[in-house]
Amino acid sequence: MEKHTITIYDVAREADVSMATVSRVVNGNPNVKPTTRKKVLEVIERLDYRPNAVARGLASKRTTTVGVIIPNVTNIYFSSLARGIDDVATMYKYNIILENSDGNSRKEISVLNTLLAKQVDGIIYMGNSISSELRSQFAHSKTPIVLAGSIDDQEEFGSVHIDYAAAIEEAVADLLNHGNQRIAFISGPLKEPINGKYRLAGYKKILAKNGIEFDPELIFETDYSYHAGEMLWPAIVSAKATAAVVGDDELAAGVLNGAQDAGVKVPQDFEIVTSNNSKITEIVRPKLSSITQPLYDIGAVSMRYLTKLMNKEEIAEKTVELPYGFIKRSSTK
Repeated sequence: MEKHTITIYDVAREADVSMATVSRVVNGNPNVKPTTRKKVLEVIERLDYRPNAVARGLASKRTTTVGVIIPNVTNIYFSSLARGIDDVATMYKYNIILENSDGNSRKEISVLNTLLAKQVDGIIYMGNSISSELRSQFAHSKTPIVLAGSIDDQEEFGSVHIDYAAAIEEAVADLLNHGNQRIAFISGPLKEPINGKYRLAGYKKILAKNGIEFDPELIFETDYSYHAGEMLWPAIVSAKATAAVVGDDELAAGVLNGAQDAGVKVPQDFEIVTSNNSKITEIVRPKLSSITQPLYDIGAVSMRYLTKLMNKEEIAEKTVELPYGFIKRSSTK
């Protein structure tokens, strides 16, 4: 026999009050007599009534849910951001609907439409780039959007991130100080603004400052996987690189192991700096030197930013840049 879903009507009938009174009790409205409140709460407990969030959303035009689009839920970088988002969402009594997009532009459109169909009050997007179709869908939806750990190079949407160009500049400067002249730049696709527009700009700028000519042969774009990094080693050798700055920790771990499998000693023969300082950097041996990003804070600040947009509060700055650092471990001299 199918279980009957307990509704607000059932509670009102059992407590012998109006549905409006039950609603006031559920929402904590003080304009209810203590005896009536007690009676309604007893019925709610006895019937195990759980307010329907969607129905409440239809009445208030809000569902108190937030959609989070994540390109790869297994990547520690994104899961660390998601933890910060979730904690602040809980604090502000929002529920999270997490959708994995696989970094695929078609799937991003699909999951966005799924979230919008669920009437989410806002969306946090963690993709590496925004396709023109996705940008159009974002604008058309009128739903508040915040980018976490991503950059909108057209500055249409609010975002929370670090200064990627300055961070790469600092990392490469350290490698140059150790006498490296041929430093590989290894990242995900260069069509993604973080890589092609910001990180690469920082890399080029510090080389120019030190009078080193930019060499396209030292630029490696691949996907964000351990295997991709591992398979890259022969090409890195061909380019005669003596060090590398890498845009993703899993990718960097692959480069590290690819080098060591080939009998290359790190850092004596080859130095590596990575970019996210996730726990991968301390699991591998030698431990990886890294740019440090406040991953949890990026997620937390993004969610707080979104609550302001959803409540139509004033936003001081559209782009929020959080501080980064640099931590030296055993993969550099």
